[in-house]
Amino acid sequence: MAKILILGANGKIAKLAEKELLEKTTHQLTLFLRNADRLKSSGDKREMVVEGDTTDTKSLEKALKGIDIVYANLAGKNIEQQAKSVVTAMNTVGVKRLIWISTLGIYDEVPGNFGKWNHQMLDGGYLETYAAAAKIIENSDLDYTLVRPAWLSNKDIVSYETTEKGEPFKGTEVSRKSIADFVVHLINEPDKESRHSVGVNQPNTDGDKPSFY
Repeated sequence: MAKILILGANGKIAKLAEKELLEKTTHQLTLFLRNADRLKSSGDKREMVVEGDTTDTKSLEKALKGIDIVYANLAGKNIEQQAKSVVTAMNTVGVKRLIWISTLGIYDEVPGNFGKWNHQMLDGGYLETYAAAAKIIENSDLDYTLVRPAWLSNKDIVSYETTEKGEPFKGTEVSRKSIADFVVHLINEPDKESRHSVGVNQPNTDGDKPSFY
């Protein structure tokens, strides 16, 4: 049993991971989000909801007390600042294990026409800010795993394969359910993919863009 802090706990992937963790593990969950009223507790005694801002280092430090693993499901234009706050707070409290959801394309690792399409779709500084956040985490002393999902679908399937940093990204899409499952596996095996950046895609989805576009 481990104590897990989930940042951005109201996100779609986070909710799927929370459900799986409660159903299949004995872990205790602290659900951290900006507006606690947006998230209804399941009523499970292993789950606690905490309101706070991930750019507020002091709030994070308080939430990190007694935590073993941090799973960050964050987004927004201030993602770089959020990364700085998370790293600072984890270092202060002494929590080492971080699972961080990023995005594909931060290393210009997506090949071919899909890579060009992905860059066009994520234009406007999106990739740059996510790359900057990833760099902060990779330059830290944390036992991090950066997760770089393909384009996300709501398909009711768990089917995925992975690529490592430095390898060309595979596929074009992956289900949120698959990413949640991968996160749960990382939580259950905390030494797995430590200090790695991992691309995650559904097999056999190569193409110029995801099937739902």
